[in-house]
Amino acid sequence: MSELKNNIIAIASGKGGVGKTWLAVTLAHLFARSGRHVLLFDGDIGLANVDVQLGLTPQRDLSSMLSGRHTLKEAITNYPEGGFDIIAGRSGSASLAALPVEKLEHMAADLQELRKNYDFVVIDLGAGIEQHVQYLASLAHRCIVVVTDEPTSLTDAYAFIKIANTGKNPPEMCVVVNQAATQREGEMTYNAINKACVNFLNLSPPLLGIIRRDNKVKDAIRSQKSLLIKAPHSTAATDAAVLSIKLMQR
Repeated sequence: MSELKNNIIAIASGKGGVGKTWLAVTLAHLFARSGRHVLLFDGDIGLANVDVQLGLTPQRDLSSMLSGRHTLKEAITNYPEGGFDIIAGRSGSASLAALPVEKLEHMAADLQELRKNYDFVVIDLGAGIEQHVQYLASLAHRCIVVVTDEPTSLTDAYAFIKIANTGKNPPEMCVVVNQAATQREGEMTYNAINKACVNFLNLSPPLLGIIRRDNKVKDAIRSQKSLLIKAPHSTAATDAAVLSIKLMQR
């Protein structure tokens, strides 16, 4: 199983609003800029926003595949400005939580087949710790848990790691601290969640990196552009590039 999923990276958070989708989009773009063939999969069908952040209006999406109108491959949309493919969800439609297990398994099998055509598949997971979120996380070789210094972000991320680690096939966990005021404050945030994981789970998820707070991120999201297009030399873009290099080296 590990060989099948070793190019799939899931981006999780536990709590919404911490920059998970932004990081998924930015990493996909960074991988593509490095010459990799990349698929970005929006795993939050009910509150999908990958396509919104990129200013795309896909003709086909994940919901059309789940309804049987198209295959997963037919639901792929290219993002030409970034040089990577996406499979969009659809905001306002029924969430993955409402899907029968059989449909989830069918979608997972199709995704495993598609990933053979890519160097990286990045899954933007829905927020929360529900079963369908954990199921998609289990498809990944590595799961990046995004946290901020907000107490609710830390507690929800801990809950996600705890539940994911009890699964039959847990992914390798690592942590990214987002929106850190400084490098030092980012390290303090990581130390807080790592201490909880060590004390209560006997687990120490490594720190993949810290992304400093940068208003250019909000500007890019408002303009529905990738940060690498809107502000390629910004602080957050530079910090994210360091993460992408670590992931490609691994």
